[in-house]
Amino acid sequence: MGPIPLCVLLPVTVLAVVVAAAAAENAVDDDYTWPQWKVPLVRKRHTVPLSSPNFSAHPQPELSGVCGIECQRHLPSTSLDDLEQFLSYETVYENGTRTYTSVSVQGLNEVTEWPRNTSSSSRHKREVYGPDTRFTISDKQYSTKYPFSASVKISTGCSGVLVSPKHVLTAAHCIHDGKDYLDGVQKLRVGILREKSRRGKGRGGRGKGKRRKGDKDKEEVLEKEENAGKVDRKGKGRKSRSRRNVESEKPSLRWTRVKKTQVPKGWFKGVSDKMTADYDYAVLELKKAPKVRYMDLGVISSLKKIPAGRIHFSGFDDDRTGNLVYRFCSVSNESNDLLYQYCDAKPGSSGSGVYIRLKEPGQKKWKRKIIGVFSGHQWVDVNGEGTQQDYNVAVRITPLKYAQICYWVNGDSSECQVA
Repeated sequence: MGPIPLCVLLPVTVLAVVVAAAAAENAVDDDYTWPQWKVPLVRKRHTVPLSSPNFSAHPQPELSGVCGIECQRHLPSTSLDDLEQFLSYETVYENGTRTYTSVSVQGLNEVTEWPRNTSSSSRHKREVYGPDTRFTISDKQYSTKYPFSASVKISTGCSGVLVSPKHVLTAAHCIHDGKDYLDGVQKLRVGILREKSRRGKGRGGRGKGKRRKGDKDKEEVLEKEENAGKVDRKGKGRKSRSRRNVESEKPSLRWTRVKKTQVPKGWFKGVSDKMTADYDYAVLELKKAPKVRYMDLGVISSLKKIPAGRIHFSGFDDDRTGNLVYRFCSVSNESNDLLYQYCDAKPGSSGSGVYIRLKEPGQKKWKRKIIGVFSGHQWVDVNGEGTQQDYNVAVRITPLKYAQICYWVNGDSSECQVA
């Protein structure tokens, strides 16, 4: 065979370079795109009535530890029967009645398996690491606008996030201590920051994710805040003229009663044993839907693969009463059920929705989604040998948890097959 003519070789070489560049570009783009997950189905088997709770528990200032990243590897595999027991749940209604619902899990073999975590000993609190990097969102220009407007306050002293027009995702320990429901849950309320009108009445926002003209500009302003941290860091610093003019009109919380509360059985003492921390989440259904934009749920297999591995969340920290507090940081470590990080936080922020921002598949549009629930400060057995490392911990949304929460929100598991 003779030599290949240069006029043929050059186009082939150029084509190879173009194909390689396109492949590299697609690989990079994949890192910034929400993955699509096949989600198992969580279906109701039967519901039975239970006696009314005592509502005698008290809020927990700090959870007692977690068997962490290496420690969990020594645990036996969880059977399907165990998973179905952990995902079965209790429902408490506003009139004080209570039911227990058992579930079945279908299609689990079609989903990548997500192992489990557990827990260890607690010590003194240290929710802030080094310089405090939290930002106070006190200006109504931001606090009543998405994504901050999706953050809510729970009357038991925690935070939460709207995941539907009338459903709030929060931490289970904000509702139940593992043995009984907290005092105050029988009259549970959720507070939404609303802008005050001149007549002193709250002014409603948009519902169901609808946008008004000018929202794109507001989104760009918020992105600058997230990336550059231009929000007032400790409630201090230079204030613009417009900032000074609106401070007297600081947004206030408008409270809405909770219709029912749902908590997974895996959170209860003596059920999931060392895996209790993995089930520290609950959903509250409101009696009336506030006209506020909510945030969708998302599933991500590893934040280490996401550029910067950065997470965000906003909550009502106790040390900044009446203000919404926003923070972001990179995840330090992760297991299949928990995210370990050093995002500065204080009591009151527990239950906040942890979110990231990626592109929608096949689109250039970026979208924020909730990928976890902030649980709080914990000491973690990192190597299975008793070595303790303290972290601020979040429970991540796995395909199974997505299926359960989606079922609670929609009441129909057939709407929850893809995350």
